[in-house]
Amino acid sequence: MSALGDSVKLPCGLVFPNRIVKAAMAEMLGGFANAPTPSLLKVYGQWGKGNWGAVLTGNVQVDVNHLGTPFDPALASGYTDPDTNKDLVETWRQYANACQEHGPPSIVQLCHPGRQSLRFAGRRGVFASPIAPSAIPLMMGESYAQQWMSWFVFPPPREMTQADIDLVTRQFVDAARLMADAGFSGVELHGAHGYLIDQFLNPKSNTRTDVYGGSATNRAKFVLDILHQIRAVVPSTFCIGIKFNSADHNSASFEHTMTQISLIAEAGIDFIEISGGTYEDPKMFDAGQTQPQPQKSARTAAREAFFLEFASAVRARYPTLILMLTGGFRTRAGAEYALSQNACDLIGIGRPAAIDPFFPRLFLDDSLTEEEARLTLKRVSVPFWAKLIPLSAVGAGWESSYYTRQIQRIAKGLRTIVPL
Repeated sequence: MSALGDSVKLPCGLVFPNRIVKAAMAEMLGGFANAPTPSLLKVYGQWGKGNWGAVLTGNVQVDVNHLGTPFDPALASGYTDPDTNKDLVETWRQYANACQEHGPPSIVQLCHPGRQSLRFAGRRGVFASPIAPSAIPLMMGESYAQQWMSWFVFPPPREMTQADIDLVTRQFVDAARLMADAGFSGVELHGAHGYLIDQFLNPKSNTRTDVYGGSATNRAKFVLDILHQIRAVVPSTFCIGIKFNSADHNSASFEHTMTQISLIAEAGIDFIEISGGTYEDPKMFDAGQTQPQPQKSARTAAREAFFLEFASAVRARYPTLILMLTGGFRTRAGAEYALSQNACDLIGIGRPAAIDPFFPRLFLDDSLTEEEARLTLKRVSVPFWAKLIPLSAVGAGWESSYYTRQIQRIAKGLRTIVPL
């Protein structure tokens, strides 16, 4: 029997019945109200039946004024308690029930986009600035055309004040309290892909000289404060995870990244999901390749996970951490290889879940051969007009939106379409 069918117990006591986790993906089903909709509940009801070890939701933004996309679910105001906010709790309880009524625990991915908030997303207004640790604009290319397009799509951010930092910290904590009261099994802080937490952690986007910048330890203060404050107000059995960007082993930031992981581990994290990329360098969108991405070291066909080497390095330093590895898994052999190398405990599955909500059966059914236990996904073709837009992430974004459309087809009860 495959090790993929083994259960995993997190430090908080939550048990995943198997190792295959539906990873977070953009659904764009929050509607104009930016709240859980019947369509969102329907698609998660399908994933809930899929025999996943756990189901991670797509981004739930902690501030409706700052959204990654116009239709992200988000918190429109502060949260007090279940008695004061009965309607709010009931809305999110329906979401939790849809995810979990068929068994798998569900974890809500909490996010703030920071400077990666689209100009036309959120209720702050199209001319209002997004916020970031430092006033460093997002640049998706070096040419004048690319710089202008970057400015038009992503307005230059303003540097956060202490009051801003305190507010966003409270928003993360309030969101976690609401999810716990609504019945979700946990939350995952989105600390990767160039969103706000990642912006604080990264010296390229955080040039502050106060207690939030200047060193790897100081840059981790923002997320550590959020972690400590959430842990203080949710049940001890409530899971808190984090999505974390990998680092190049040869880069100067590698040891800084390891220092930050050590601090996060000491704060009592339940799991760390290893991913990678930002809007400026969208590694997280490369999962549409039919073949594994080229790596700096030699690869075998089984080593299909994009961030396997980094996960192995984290495991070597911190052997007791529960690690989830997401990005590139398409075959049972590849997933089993990652487990056999002790690189991770959990296998994150993204785009295959958008094609087949019951994907785990391919990996867990021992009667299937190795050739049958796979889902090949070719790269999505980018239309010619999209290639004319001078932004580095357009192609990757087009591919990501293809899978978002497949999620929306699941919500409508339609068959999904495998890219040809």
